[in-house]
Amino acid sequence: MPKAYVFTRYGGPETEALVDMDRPDPGPGRLLVAVRAAGVNPVDWKQRNGFRRPGEPEERAFPVVFGNEVSGVVEEIGDGVEGFAVGDEVFGPALAGGYAEYALVPAAIAAHKPADLPHTVAATLPVAAATAYDGVRQLDLPTGATLLVTGAGGGVGAAAVQIARAFGLRVVGVASEGKKDFVESLGAVHVTSGPGWAELARATAPDGVYDLVGGRVLAEAAELLTDRSKLVTAGAPEEEVRRLGGARVVRARNAAVLREVAQLALEGNLDPHITATFPLDRAGDALRTVEEGHARGKTVIEVTR
Repeated sequence: MPKAYVFTRYGGPETEALVDMDRPDPGPGRLLVAVRAAGVNPVDWKQRNGFRRPGEPEERAFPVVFGNEVSGVVEEIGDGVEGFAVGDEVFGPALAGGYAEYALVPAAIAAHKPADLPHTVAATLPVAAATAYDGVRQLDLPTGATLLVTGAGGGVGAAAVQIARAFGLRVVGVASEGKKDFVESLGAVHVTSGPGWAELARATAPDGVYDLVGGRVLAEAAELLTDRSKLVTAGAPEEEVRRLGGARVVRARNAAVLREVAQLALEGNLDPHITATFPLDRAGDALRTVEEGHARGKTVIEVTR
């Protein structure tokens, strides 16, 4: 039977297991994808801890497969799907988990993978890169403006820095001292996170802030702006950022964005900086790399067949 990496209840790593699961039925409007690679994101372990996105059901049916983004090959097509064929290489968000040999992807927000784009790279785009893209577009800063990115050393942050640079923005990246070289290699001015970071950042006169941390960092970042409409976050709840005059990132969740970020990757303007890859039977190690906060760039699970 196909393998999948799951959590069996809410809690910590002790709830995780590699299990046998039936191959999913695609159903109307969906693609059954034979997974070649799955991206690993902080939201994955947060969901194991009980985090729910807006609109998600209060109760989950366990076991729950980890993972929210995949790249692979179409194995089967659900009713009503047009524009895809069995054997097509595709990438997109995983409906019911992606750390698995098979995943379900909504056809409406899946994209054909360019032939020159490796599966490992494509698998990093639907969550981190697309979130970064949506936030930078939402801010709509003019060419030459300065964007400050908090959490610039993580997967979404690194993508946001690069996308903003590709759009002609000057970027200031807030990250730990240990990630200074990495952030500067992306083309950003580095500001060390921690006590006093905001005063250091004030001298850079940011025109907009893309926050990926939340909490006190978000509040301190807001104080750097004269126009709070240029404050967006993917690191804090809607009510928290609205109190400060900003907004949550509005996710487009469409195939057009996936095609855009894939093109940026093909052109060399977006490198996910994959720093660690793991096979499916070591998915727990991959998740721990991200959960413990030591990852630079992206971690990917490769699924061999």
